[in-house]
Amino acid sequence: MTLAKAQLIELDQSFEKEKDGGRKVAVQFNPESLKVTFANQIVQPQGGDQAAGNSGRQFVGAGTTKLALQLWFDVTAMEKDAVDDVRRLTQDVVYFMTPQKSDQDPAKLAPPGIRFQWGSFLFDGMVEALEETLEFFSPEGKPLRASIALTLSQQKILVSKFEGDGKVPNRPGQTPLKSAKQGDSLQGMAGKDGKQDWQGIAAANGIEDPLRMSPGQLVNLEAGVGVSAGVGGGASFGASAGVSFGASAGVSAGASASASLGASAGVSVSGPNAGLGGSAGGTISFG
Repeated sequence: MTLAKAQLIELDQSFEKEKDGGRKVAVQFNPESLKVTFANQIVQPQGGDQAAGNSGRQFVGAGTTKLALQLWFDVTAMEKDAVDDVRRLTQDVVYFMTPQKSDQDPAKLAPPGIRFQWGSFLFDGMVEALEETLEFFSPEGKPLRASIALTLSQQKILVSKFEGDGKVPNRPGQTPLKSAKQGDSLQGMAGKDGKQDWQGIAAANGIEDPLRMSPGQLVNLEAGVGVSAGVGGGASFGASAGVSFGASAGVSAGASASASLGASAGVSVSGPNAGLGGSAGGTISFG
């Protein structure tokens, strides 16, 4: 991915679009930070009640937004088209401070409009202040390095505009983990997050006891193992017993059961038959 470079772009005098044939300056090094200041113009009305506090103040005019940043220039870091004096680079920035004749009234002078653009960040306004610091001089006394503290201003409150919902898709290694609390179970944690397959989550996270989670244990609720299981079974048991007391007694019982797991398995059991007189028999068949 190519690194986005900040630019200074000349605007027309309507401050709405780029000027045809205007200057474009790509900064040598992107700024480390941007400081945006918002302000409203609030005054205390003449003859007002000083004890009224906020209720006695009035908002007048439009709000303002200021952008402060610092730019660095270094001719010793230039890989091509190197120059001998850093001011040959910074003069392109000083240009935006230079007053120009107004299109509406040539008798009036004003600095050109400027747009600071860095990726999706846009700021349109005028240069309010510029401070250049020269350092690292050559043996001939030419500055080789410079920093410029730049302040831009616009007569309105800057409102940022965004496209889409701004949500970043999860990437490997960046999935947020949930921390278990005292008394939490994996079933409960998954249910709160709208997940039903807590068994798959347990398997994916290597959790042996989902009913008793250790406080602070981290769980990836987005992980899961596709597990589907079906168990069907039917069993029927029947028993009959008859007992007669006297000289002899007999008991007979019969039972049958069948179950299917995965594909199919059948088991039938009959017996045992036992005579209390001392005989027993039984049969088991698998198929």
